[in-house]
Amino acid sequence: MTAQAGFSRRGWLLFGAMALLWGVPYLFISVAVESFSPPAIVAGRTLIAAVLLLPFAIRGGSLRQALRVWPWVLAFGAIEMAGPFVLLGHAEMTLPSGMTGLLVATVPLFAALIALGGGDRGVLRPARAIGLLVGFLGVAIVVAGPGLFGGEVSLLAAGEVLLVAVLYAIAPFIVARKLADVPSLGTITLSLLMIGVIYLPIGLVTQHEVPTLPSIAALIALAVICTAVAFLAFFALIREVGPVRAPLFTYVNPVVAIILGAIVLAEPLTPGLLIGFPLIIVGCWFAATGGRLRPPASVPSRLPIPPTP
Repeated sequence: MTAQAGFSRRGWLLFGAMALLWGVPYLFISVAVESFSPPAIVAGRTLIAAVLLLPFAIRGGSLRQALRVWPWVLAFGAIEMAGPFVLLGHAEMTLPSGMTGLLVATVPLFAALIALGGGDRGVLRPARAIGLLVGFLGVAIVVAGPGLFGGEVSLLAAGEVLLVAVLYAIAPFIVARKLADVPSLGTITLSLLMIGVIYLPIGLVTQHEVPTLPSIAALIALAVICTAVAFLAFFALIREVGPVRAPLFTYVNPVVAIILGAIVLAEPLTPGLLIGFPLIIVGCWFAATGGRLRPPASVPSRLPIPPTP
């Protein structure tokens, strides 16, 4: 089906699946860091997912193409996976999973600023500029909320998550400029494998306690469900609805993260979170799209790679 057509039933099912698959990782990370070190989580998650995706990448020939430009694939993996996975793990030692998911959702705001730095004056259009201001106002309310309404939040942890959003905003530029001719599955599989191999000794050295069963289950879920299965579902979603509409599920991810954090981990729905949440989502939407409800007529030929929480 074309990107301009409406969603089929299968398209909606895949859309809902992706909203859940990349909305739930923050919950699993919060459980995993109870007994795993952040580097150990990165090593385990990436290696398990790489092993599961490897047969698909080899069979389609995409791994061979990725190997030809492995330095850029490694650079992409460092910015999209190695840095963010460790920062998220460390941040969620003190930060609620729902707040983490919401702050990661600021990626479009930073992507717009990066595009502006690269000469894209479209970011200065009124709707997009207002979106940037509204989005960052939401971030300020979320971060300052506990102090304003009672409670506290680690500014270091919040800063780590916002740095993750910056890294997620940078990664697609590497893909677009250096990996445009490499299939996404090859890029993802090889980067997961390389990052896993690099982090394995670091994870072994930093792991100082015996992991609990809940943490082990959470780590396996991160690798299998939120990484390997999620990417396969994402590719299926792109084939069904097109590459322009497929990443729209990322606007739903924070809702899933906040709801699961409140229900499963009993995280409080603070006034700052409730006020800042709609501001961030609306701001991101306008900053990224200018408020358009329909995708542009031209559809990029390459599969986009959204942030991998």
